[in-house]
Order: sequence, then C-alpha cells, then structure tokens
Amino acid sequence: MSPAATDKTFLGHPQGLYLLFTTELWERFSYYAMRAILVLYLVDKVRNEGGYGLGWDQDDALRLYAAFTGLFYLTPLFGGWLADNVLGQRQAIYLGGTLMALGQFSLGLPHHWISGYETVMFYLGLAGLVLGNGLFKPNISTMVGDLYPKGDHRRDGAFTIFYMGINLGAFLSAIVVGTVVRYFDGDYQAGFVCAGIGMLLSLLLQFLFAQKLLGDIGTLPSAKLERLKLGQQISAQKTPLTKVERDRIKVILIMGVFTAIFWAGFEQAGGLFNLFALNFTDRMISDWEVPTEWFQSLNSLFIFILAPIVASVWIRCGEREPNSPVKFAMALGFLAIGFLFMIAAVLQVDESTSAKASMLWLVAAYFFHTLGELSLSPIGLSMVTKLAPLRLISLMMGSWFVFTFIGNYTAGMVGSLIGNSDDQNMQLNNVLAIFAGIAIAAVIAGIILYFMADKLVDWMHGAETNLHTRREEEVLEQELAVTATHEVINKH
Repeated sequence: MSPAATDKTFLGHPQGLYLLFTTELWERFSYYAMRAILVLYLVDKVRNEGGYGLGWDQDDALRLYAAFTGLFYLTPLFGGWLADNVLGQRQAIYLGGTLMALGQFSLGLPHHWISGYETVMFYLGLAGLVLGNGLFKPNISTMVGDLYPKGDHRRDGAFTIFYMGINLGAFLSAIVVGTVVRYFDGDYQAGFVCAGIGMLLSLLLQFLFAQKLLGDIGTLPSAKLERLKLGQQISAQKTPLTKVERDRIKVILIMGVFTAIFWAGFEQAGGLFNLFALNFTDRMISDWEVPTEWFQSLNSLFIFILAPIVASVWIRCGEREPNSPVKFAMALGFLAIGFLFMIAAVLQVDESTSAKASMLWLVAAYFFHTLGELSLSPIGLSMVTKLAPLRLISLMMGSWFVFTFIGNYTAGMVGSLIGNSDDQNMQLNNVLAIFAGIAIAAVIAGIILYFMADKLVDWMHGAETNLHTRREEEVLEQELAVTATHEVINKH
C-alpha cells in the first residue's frame, strides 16, 4: 500500500475514501437514474402514441426489468475474478465505467438516428450496463477496504461513509432525471443521456485523482500481489487455500445467508410497502395528498441523517464495538421492529368505516429498516475485505452480491403472495400474514446468528480483534510468510 493512500487524512479517514465515495455517488446516480425510467421507456408508446419509448406490453417490460436487475447482482462474480487474476481493481473500474457510459448513451440515441435498429441498440446498451457493472461494482468496494491496514477499527465507519455516497446518488437521481424528462417533454432518452453524463463524471474523477489519493491501491491483480508478498515468482504455482482462509470464506458464506434473509424483508419497500401506501394509507395533509412515490425517498433521507451517527457510534465503541455477526443480528432485529409497525398499520385499517392507516407507521418502519441496513450492508462490505484471501478478494466481493440477488428475488416471490384478489379484506389478511411471517423469520434468524457469533468470530482468526492485538498477529504472520518463502526456495 502506498503511503499516499494512508498518510493524507480528512476527518480521520484517508483522503482516498472521499474520492471513492464521490466516484460511487456518480455511478449510483447513473444506475438509479436509468432504473427509474427504464420500464416507463419500454411501455411509453402503449400509453402515449406520441411518446419516445419502444411500445412494449407492461408484462414483457416487467419481466425484462426483473432479469436485468438480477444480472446486475450476478455479473460482479465474474468481474471480481477478472480483477483478481487479470486486470486489477483500478483497470476493472476504468473498463467497467466506460462500458456503462457507452451503455447509457446507447439507450439515449434518438430513434430517428437509428431508425429500424432501436431494439438492437437498446439490447446493446443493456449489455454494456450489465457487463460494466460486473467490473465496476465489486472492485470499488474492495478498494475502500484496501485503504486500511488489517485490524484498523475505522474500516466499518469508512464503509458507512462510503454507503452514504451510494444513497446520495440514489436520492439525487430520481429528482434530476425526472426534471430532465419533464423539461424535454417526456423524452426518456434524454434521461438516459443524463445518466450517461453521471457515469462520465464518475470516470473523470478516477482518472484525475486516483493516482494521487489512492497510490498503488488496485493497480495490480490481487493474486499477483499476494504472490509478490510471499516472495514467489509471478509464474509460480498457485498456492492452495490455508485452513485460516477456508474458515474465513466459510464465515462469508454463512453471513451471506443471513444477509439474503435481511434483503428479502427489506426489499418489500418497492413492492408491498408501495402498494400499502397507495391503497391503505391516509396520505392527506390538509387538502394535499402526498404522492405514493415520495415514501421511497425516506430510506435515502434516513441514510443521510443516520449514517454519520452510526459511523461515529462504531468508532466511539472502540474495543467494545460489536463484531460483524452481532451487528448483523441487530440488523435483523431492526428489520423485525419495522415490520411490527407495519403490522400495526394493517390492524388500523378498517374497510367497514373506510379508515386508513396513518403515514407515521410507514415512516417508523422505514426508520428502523434503515437502521438495520446501516448495521448490515456497509458492515458486510467491510467484513468481506477483512476476511477474503487477498488473491480472491474481488471474487469474494462478487460472491457477496450474489446473496443480495437471492434476497431481492426472494422478496419478489414473497411479495407476490398477496395475490390478485379484488377483495381488499382478503388482500389485507394476506399482507398481515406476510408482514408477520417476515418479522418472525427475522427474529428467529437474528437469534440463531447471535448465538453463532462467537464461533464465527473464532473462524475469522483474529480479523476483528483490536489494532494492538492485530499488529502482534501480523508480526507472527510475517514470520510465517518468511518461513514459507524459505521452504519454497529450498524446494525449487
């Protein structure tokens, strides 16, 4: 790690963190801006013959949207492997960002420029976005972890700050792209161009400041870097995983199961929560009705408010800071509390008197779910960088996102259990059963994880001990590495 990556600090963290924060902010702006208008673009001519879209049926558009967003969480697995073994994190980010920018601008090409090839360019644009995301997403997160030495207690706080960039980009994207589309009289392709500009800003920041603020971080493939640290030739035979590495990978995979459970509940926000806000929530403030879509901004708003507080709490805890499994258990507990508020909201609805639930139930649910997200998502990213073997770090980060895909897919399957009945009482009963079931599952999962925490920490082999203890372990690791190097030299 270059001294330039660690010596220059701002607010207690390396300056490189804020470069990665801003890079991710604009990349997430680009993605969420595109996602906000993709389905609208696909079906536009169906509802408006004067529109700029492709005129797909709604069910076809939604099926493609589901497949597309699913691939966004699968391709990082392959992008992580390429970065570890061939490209290095820095080059993977450059290539991925370029592909995503080209993808956005392909979606934004005016139809009269490519008459007859609109669908071809659309699929080419989606392919660029999916492949580019696979290269970009796991590696930007990995580089955050590389800014900190092993055992540095600032790492979890850093990922919480980094996570704010994700949510700030998401928060801004819908506002900006919505304004742009309206300004251009419903031209969704202008929105894709806007998203492409956001991606270019992300790339530009990396090109201008990466070497200065990140030093050598991400310039070499991780597998090659590890062989160099062990004093081996680049062409040396790959070393097998050690028992410590196998145990740490087990922790990542086990924790991944629990993170999938969390996202299966959390991602009801875009489905059942939206439907509940639309059909069963009193959204009136005096004579004005709050738009249903505005509730989706609550999560990002609470992230802005709570993220620095949570990051500060972790730092202030010092040696008493909960370990990652306990934080995950806390996240599942917060998820369950959020659904308790939603259960109360369902019970407040009375079809016989047309009484609807107060908006405050939804606000409270989003508040606690955001606390859960901050106790799990950035902590999970940080944990992977602590535990993954150096030569596999981006691959393991890609694997981590696969669990997010599983959680998102499960969320959709669970939400679909509401059914299509026109009987609102039946719908309410189904919603109540779903909310209660998720709350119970979250509590059970949280309890199981809490009692597994000590064993999981043992399998981490000191990855989450305090800095002083970790330095002593690093000295021992260095001595073992020297011994291993001598053995390799003697054998060859």
